[in-house]
Amino acid sequence: MSSDTTPPGRKPKPPMSRLMRLSLKAVDWATDATRRADGTLNRLALSVLDPRVPAFSSPCRGVASRDIVLDAPTRLRARLFYPAAAGKDERPPPLPVIVFFHGGGFAFLSAASVAYDAACRRIARYASAAVLSVDYRRAPEHRCPAAYDDGIAALRYLDDPKNHSGAGAVPPLDAARCYLAGDSAGGNIAHHTARRYACDATAFQNVRVAGLVAIQPFFGGEERTDSELRLDGAPIVTVSRTDWMWRAFLPDGCDRTHEAANFAAPSAASGVDSPAFPPVLLAIGGYDPLQDWQRRYAEMLRSKGKDVRVLEYPNAIHAFYVFPAFDDGRDLMIRIAEFVAESAGGGSE
Repeated sequence: MSSDTTPPGRKPKPPMSRLMRLSLKAVDWATDATRRADGTLNRLALSVLDPRVPAFSSPCRGVASRDIVLDAPTRLRARLFYPAAAGKDERPPPLPVIVFFHGGGFAFLSAASVAYDAACRRIARYASAAVLSVDYRRAPEHRCPAAYDDGIAALRYLDDPKNHSGAGAVPPLDAARCYLAGDSAGGNIAHHTARRYACDATAFQNVRVAGLVAIQPFFGGEERTDSELRLDGAPIVTVSRTDWMWRAFLPDGCDRTHEAANFAAPSAASGVDSPAFPPVLLAIGGYDPLQDWQRRYAEMLRSKGKDVRVLEYPNAIHAFYVFPAFDDGRDLMIRIAEFVAESAGGGSE
């Protein structure tokens, strides 16, 4: 990370155009205007401010998509993205599959949000992989561990070959080349899904989690880190917003020492210690208030002998890669594609 030359008492501003800064202020306004002090959300207003886009069976930017049901009893759905070429071949080879969890503080956005529909198309196109974007249940209506349960439900769906392979499957998916990925809260969900998978990997007959892509994952604790204090007021993430999100997501009566937030909690080691826990690609932004937690996350994984690759983007804000104006997003796509191509499969040895 580059050195901080900001004068004392002045909060640093990330480099960006005035138009981009105004766009981010609009995002911040929408977040604050729809969350209530009592911990609830104005879902009606959110449906207007965050309109959903439909799936496209015809290629859009080289990628086709369709919506599927992962688990009928919980009404869990997902959007499957795949390179258009995979749907044209008479006998296409099975694609590696990236199980993706969108960001939004566990409470906002969806797999069909404009930003995440576009982001998943980019990942599928760059990585030449299928992306299964899970529309997990959101807080505060569904608190922890509902989102983690949905992550495992997605893996169970992939573990059943009749759901995605055999004659007529478009595209056929290779469950033995499965990756978990997510940004912000989605990175947290991807991590905890990997933990749960690693605790009981033998229960899966076909799924093999080969890697975890954690893009600026959302972790926390009761203390305020230096980056949280220094960068409070940065775009997207503020202390007041993250406090609200943890209160909305964590089980009733729990604080940020809970394992869902704090990977240093004793109970949070379960699964991470397993050989089935996969290699990790971790992206960190220099203007993200959560960066100190993310570096500690990397240190924790290394202390347990895990394979961790850290990507540092000194000028990146939180969620930078979903905004096309930031060039670092393209580099991240390339790195994800390389990670998927290089990870032959399996967890850390």
